[in-house]
Amino acid sequence: MRATAVIVVTALTLGACGAEAEKVAPTPAEKVSAVNPAADAEAGVSAVLSAANLRRVCQAGLAAIHGQGVTDIQIDGLEGRVVNASWRAPVDGGRRRAQCRVDGDIVTWKPVGVTTPEQDRWMNQSGDPVARFALDGDAITINTTLPDGTTATETHSVAAEQEAR
Repeated sequence: MRATAVIVVTALTLGACGAEAEKVAPTPAEKVSAVNPAADAEAGVSAVLSAANLRRVCQAGLAAIHGQGVTDIQIDGLEGRVVNASWRAPVDGGRRRAQCRVDGDIVTWKPVGVTTPEQDRWMNQSGDPVARFALDGDAITINTTLPDGTTATETHSVAAEQEAR
């Protein structure tokens, strides 16, 4: 009887130890990103940015995220707090399109016109790069953290006249 009790207690103890070991540490991008339980829900309205600054931040953010020059990103319109943008596709010369929004100091984007449902989402989930911005007059600094922890910083000058095309 004692042997059975010892075996049961040992099994329970080992089982509890295994549960802690299975926890996965957050990725560097998850550590940097803001907590956003409703990733595809409508973003909270950022009271800090005017419509002009929202366009400027999205233009600089999309340029940094997609490896484009800031002047290559064309702002096509604004729907509430979501910016519509496009740029020349570097491979085939067509147009790439995206939507952009700002959640606090994070630039979040969503591809437009994708062919698979998995790609038709806001890029703010675990495993997505995190792009943060800082405004300083005409200068917009974008700090990007990739899921593997590497970071990149780019500063773009986007004047208010330049963004209105």
